[in-house]
Amino acid sequence: MKIVTVVGARPQFIKAAALSRVLRREHEEVLVHTGQHHDPQMSDVFFQELSIPKPNYNLGIAGGSHAQMTARMLMAVEEVLLAEKPDALLVYGDTNSTLAAALAAVKLHIPILHVEAGNRLGSLVNPEEVNRVLTDHISTALFACVPSSVAALARENLTQNVHLVGDPMYDAFLYYVKRQKNRILFFLPGLAGGQVPVPTDFAYLTCHREENTRTEEALSEILLAMESLPYPTLYPVHPRNKESALHLVYALGLRQVQLVEPLGYLDSIWLCSRARHVVTDSGGVQREAFFARVPCVTVFDYPAWPETLVGNCNQLAKPDREDIRTKWLVQPCWDITGTPFGDGHACEKICAVLQGLEL
Repeated sequence: MKIVTVVGARPQFIKAAALSRVLRREHEEVLVHTGQHHDPQMSDVFFQELSIPKPNYNLGIAGGSHAQMTARMLMAVEEVLLAEKPDALLVYGDTNSTLAAALAAVKLHIPILHVEAGNRLGSLVNPEEVNRVLTDHISTALFACVPSSVAALARENLTQNVHLVGDPMYDAFLYYVKRQKNRILFFLPGLAGGQVPVPTDFAYLTCHREENTRTEEALSEILLAMESLPYPTLYPVHPRNKESALHLVYALGLRQVQLVEPLGYLDSIWLCSRARHVVTDSGGVQREAFFARVPCVTVFDYPAWPETLVGNCNQLAKPDREDIRTKWLVQPCWDITGTPFGDGHACEKICAVLQGLEL
């Protein structure tokens, strides 16, 4: 088949690194990068270090409101689909890029393949929830990562062409962890310049969601919680909250929180795998901590991946320093047989389904 794949954000680049490698053995793939994550440290570095094929199209669309971004992407992706005339469109997850591409395809009667279907928070207040729900309901084939996603789809009467295949991010994690087994990371680029040494004991923080960064109050509470740890915190800062993070570290007099530039995937999973604790609001990083068996606190109101919460391996916390500190004192239980995220061969299973799929 000829498949147009649309990506736009960091988690989608990681999944594409895993799936495109397998997909291209049997199919022709046309890769489209919307530009949603356009900063070189949030985009280019992933394509380079993960050996993702160079996009056939880079639409260069970023910024603006959700409506503005989605509308511009919708128009641009439609032009690509009209020019390429693919047999199917493949999208990942829940970004504005995903919804825009799906809407363009369904209007042109092009079958949609949705990888990471069925993930639910249960609240349309979250913009990504809107994207994933709408995309699922107009997709032709739904590839779910975990059993709870299959159950969520069934509750919405989506039972046709639903396939439990596992998580491509788990495939990617296993593949790249093995290839950097003996690697040592000594320094990271500091956000304010210079080099930040990587200590033996450290916590790893990622924090970028609008809910946690739109006000300085929420981000202050998270940073103050990290400051109270007996070892440093390494915090790669998303470009959109760079100024507030620099301001708060100075204003609060923080010494334990080390701000560093955004990291590529390989550095990120290296740190995640070796941290004493992970604190995050990222759906991807909380899974990576689970894969690496590192205790995690997720600063978010909803269990994006309830499978990670088993045995207190991952715990939800509010953006409140006392709540975060209380949660990381709880000892996790790693007495887990296997993983709910599959066997590391999700991409092969997706491609096997495609062979027998009637589009």
